[in-house]
Formats: sequence, C-alpha cells, structure tokens
Amino acid sequence: MKADLRSVMQERVLIGDGAMGTFLYQMGFPVGISYEELNLISPEVVADVHRRYRDAGTEIHETNTYSANYDKLSKFGLESKVEDVNRAGVRIAKEVAGPNGYVLGAVGSIRGGKRTNVSTSELKRFYQQQIFALLDEGVDGILLETFYDIEEMDIALLQARKLSDLPVIGQFAVEDVGHTLDGYTMPEAFRIMREQGADVIGFNCRSGPNGIMRAMETVSGRIGIPMSVYPNAGAADYVDGQFRYGASPEYFGQTAVQFADLGARIIGGCCGTTPDHIAAIAQALVEYTPVPILEPDPSESKPRIILHENVDERSGRGGQPTIVDLVKQRHTVIVELDPPRDLDIAKFMKGAETLKAAGADALTLADNSLAVTRMSNMALGHLVQDRTGLRPLVHIACRDRNLIGTQSHMMGFDALGINHVLAVTGDPARFGDLPGSSSVYDLTSFEIIRMIKQLNDGVSFSGKPLKQKAGFVIGAAFNPNVKHLDKAVQRLEKKIASGADYIMTQPIYDPELIVAMHEATKHLDVPIFVGVMPLASGRNAEYLHNEVPGIQLSDEVRSRMAGLEGEEGRAMGVKIAKELLDVATAHFKGIYLMTPFMFYSMTAELTQYVWEKSEHQCPTCFNPNNQLQ
Repeated sequence: MKADLRSVMQERVLIGDGAMGTFLYQMGFPVGISYEELNLISPEVVADVHRRYRDAGTEIHETNTYSANYDKLSKFGLESKVEDVNRAGVRIAKEVAGPNGYVLGAVGSIRGGKRTNVSTSELKRFYQQQIFALLDEGVDGILLETFYDIEEMDIALLQARKLSDLPVIGQFAVEDVGHTLDGYTMPEAFRIMREQGADVIGFNCRSGPNGIMRAMETVSGRIGIPMSVYPNAGAADYVDGQFRYGASPEYFGQTAVQFADLGARIIGGCCGTTPDHIAAIAQALVEYTPVPILEPDPSESKPRIILHENVDERSGRGGQPTIVDLVKQRHTVIVELDPPRDLDIAKFMKGAETLKAAGADALTLADNSLAVTRMSNMALGHLVQDRTGLRPLVHIACRDRNLIGTQSHMMGFDALGINHVLAVTGDPARFGDLPGSSSVYDLTSFEIIRMIKQLNDGVSFSGKPLKQKAGFVIGAAFNPNVKHLDKAVQRLEKKIASGADYIMTQPIYDPELIVAMHEATKHLDVPIFVGVMPLASGRNAEYLHNEVPGIQLSDEVRSRMAGLEGEEGRAMGVKIAKELLDVATAHFKGIYLMTPFMFYSMTAELTQYVWEKSEHQCPTCFNPNNQLQ
C-alpha cells in the first residue's frame, strides 16, 4: 500500500503536475470548448498529458475536472454528464499514476471571482454532486483550486468534509498583495480554512512565482499545516495569434527551493506550465529536506488590516449631514433631474439652481436611464456640487461597467467628494438607443451594494487594502407596484442586509398603496423615500402605465389625465402629485420627486409644497435654507 498522503507531506516535498487546459491549447485544442469533455470523447489525449507529467517527475496528479460541475458544463449542454465526466477523469489519472502515484480530484471555483447569480444553495448542490463522484471513483484527496474568496472556499470545503475524511487541499488565487477577494489577509484566510478542516492551504494561478512568493511571505508564524503552490508561468502574452507564457523551466527550478523554504510541501504549476517546468522543479528538489511543520501558536490572534481613515463614514467630507441624518429629524426631499442627451448643459444647470432655491436636499442623477445614452452623471454631479452647493446623489447601474470600471468609477466619485449613490440594476442595453451595445452585469444590485460597502471598509474589490476608507451612503431601489407586496419587501430586506443605508421607490400613483407600503415596511430600520413623479400629459400617463417597467397608474389617475396636454396637463399632474404628497408626508419623512421632461418648475413647486406642509406640521424643524434647527 502506498503511504498516507498526510504522512508523506510531513516528511518531504511532493511534486505536483502542471497545466492541463493551457497545455491542451498548445497541443491545438481551441479556446471555447469544454476541455473536461475530452475525458469522454478523447480519453487518450488526456492520458497522454498525464503521462508526460508523470515522466517529468509528477507524484500528485490532478484530474481533468477543474470545470466539471453542473454550472460550467451546462454552458456546453453537458449538465447531464457531470458524474460521467468526473468519474472518467479519475479513471484516466489513476491509470497513468499507477499504484504509487497520488490522484487528487480537481474542483474549481464556480464563481471564479465574479459576482454571479449562483446562489449559496446552488453552490452547495453543485459542489456536492461533483465531489461525491470524484470520491466514489477513488481519488486520494480533493484539491479545491483557484478560489478567490473565503465564502465560496468555505462552501466547497464543507461539502468535501461532509462526504469524506480524505485530505482536502484549498488553494486561493490572489494578487501579490496577499488578500482574498473579500478582503481577508492571508493569515486570516489560512486560520479560517485550517479551523474548517483543510489539510493543506496554498495558492495557484493568477500570479507567477514572484507574486505567489510574496503572498506566501505574508503568512508569518506557525501556521500548523503544509502549504501548496501552483504558480502560472508568468503573465500571458498574445503573440502571432497565440497565447504564450514567458517564465522558463529554469526559473521554476530556481524558485522551487524558495517555495519549499517558505513551507510548501506540494509544488506544481498552473497556466502556461509544461512537463519541462515540472521536470525542473523535480530536479531542484531531489536532495531537499524540509524543516518540520510547527504547530499553530496557541496565543495566535486574528490579525487585522490597519487602515488610515480620513473621512467620517456617515457624514462624508466636511462633516455635512447625509440625507440619512436629515430624514431622521425632518422631511427630506430628493429631486431627480435627468442628465441631457446632448452636449448642452445650460438648461440642466438652470434646473439645478431652481431646485436648490426651492429647498431640495439632494439632486439625484440617473445613470443612462432606460438604457438611453446621456451625459456622465459623475461630471454633472461635480458641476452641481461645485456651482450650486446642492448635494448630488448619483445612480450606479450594473449594466454599463465591469468590475474594473465600477471600482474605478467609485474611486472617482470619492475623489470628487460625491458620497451619495443609488445602486440599480439598469435596463438592458438592447432596449435603449444603442441596441447593438452590450449589457455587462458583472454585478447584481445586491452585490454592488456589498462591494461599495467594502470600499467604505478601506478594501478594494480585489481585496487589496486601500490607504483610506471611502464614505459612501448607499441607496437601493424598491418597486412597490407589484401584485405581491410582501414578496417585494422580502427582496428589499435582502438589499438592506447587503448594506443599503436608505431606499428610493419607483413612482407611486395610488394613495392606498402608500399606506399599504408603510404598514409593510414599518419594521425596517432604514429610511424610505417615496417616489412621486408628476404627470406631464395624458399621453405621458398612458406611456408610463403601458410601456415603462415598474410603473403602474390607477384607473382614476389615468381618467383624470386623459386628453390633457401642455400646461393643462402639467397643472393636473401637479395637482395629483400634491394629493399623493399629502398621504406620503403623513406616513414617510423621505420624499423622492422625479422631474418629467426637464419641467423642473413642476418639481420645484412640489418641493415647496412639501416644505409648506412640513412647516405646518412642525414649524421649528427646518428653515428655508435646509439647515437643521
């Protein structure tokens, strides 16, 4: 019988294999296919790769099952083949490894560092299905690789532990800064994974030897368990239509000893590595004797990230009260004014000045609403703040920016002192004025709230600590115009749990719905700004009711607006809006007015109406300059 894998790792360094996917690519298999399906349709090809690594010195073989889970295989119509693909991958690797070689069932991250819509329950089910098939076919252990955050690694690890007591190796993909995507330092991550039952913890992918070595160096002291490393062969370059990696086998041989000195007991390679890289590692470690693995220090405490804070999280720059602060003490009015669709901002700025004079507490600017291209709300928000002193509240749509662009965008807002934001999903691009453009949706509205909150903790989206904390006050959207209000409130509760500081609703045209919403949400501990948008005409009313998602008008309102156009239509729209405000201000302190077609005189009048009602109810609560008394 071959020796127990845990025992062997206590005595010497084991040689892992190299890349499977990029090596198959170098052999001529194109990007965009399921390399895992080759276990079924071309097993001899997969066996040949394993054999080359074995001959180069590999002692631990990973099965060709990195993406062999339900979610990934479904992209190729192979979701019914999950067990077949995994079992075949184990059989191929075991046949090549022989009686003395070790085979680890490779299980890759499903989310892959992206904020996907795969739920926790789905992750549990997908991992359990894959890991069961690998274990049942007789692997010597499970290798969880290329995980970016603690949450998903923990889910996969717990599924493995429920099914078996075989060795489990957990490997993170990190930048050289040494943090997980969700902001944990590597000592924190190692401690958590060790306590959850991981036998080996390490790093793979994302970085070459230098980056992984720097991440390893952040794990100081006695960690108590072995480490594993599978670095990339440097960064990929695209040359003459081919992806190429620059790190040589000689370089990998040189760094292998350094990895071992830092505590690595399994050393292999990831993207771009070949049998030549593995042969160099094996040769470099022929006579290497590792130092003993020390038990964890009993006095070990959870390390913390030290951050430098220069802004107050709640009040933002200059100590100005947030709308959350204001609405706790008095009625507070947010007014929306759409950025222009052309390059002329004169009318927009005039509208901002008028609304400021009317007493608006904040001017909210949409982010290309209805997927129609408009001027940047970052630029206009800065101009509004600079020229009028009115607080800008900008919308952030998930539709238009990937993770990189979203963080960059948020960092820009922070630099400009714009700290009030509203996280929205955004209407699909195909419905806008550029239907050929793409909708990104790297993030859901829930996830973008959490990610912006992470900036408030001084941690970037990648997990890298920042030199200061942001001070964003984050709003979330709520549509009460639904058949089942209770279910909508449940979804809203999830947004609040994600970190939303306040809520802004879609426009409401039914006074009874405002009352019902109050009853359904009075248990919530964040303020709600009730949406009221004055109608501009009968046609406007019919368009909103029939064609705009999330907006419903009562039959009574549509009847009153029917046939009215121009000034007559706007006058009736304001009258109806005031009736709605009568009910809204009696139940909520937050009011959200939306300006139709740049008729800012309508929302200015409604803003003044709110103050008149509020002053009648509480004459000492505020003054015309919106300063707290």
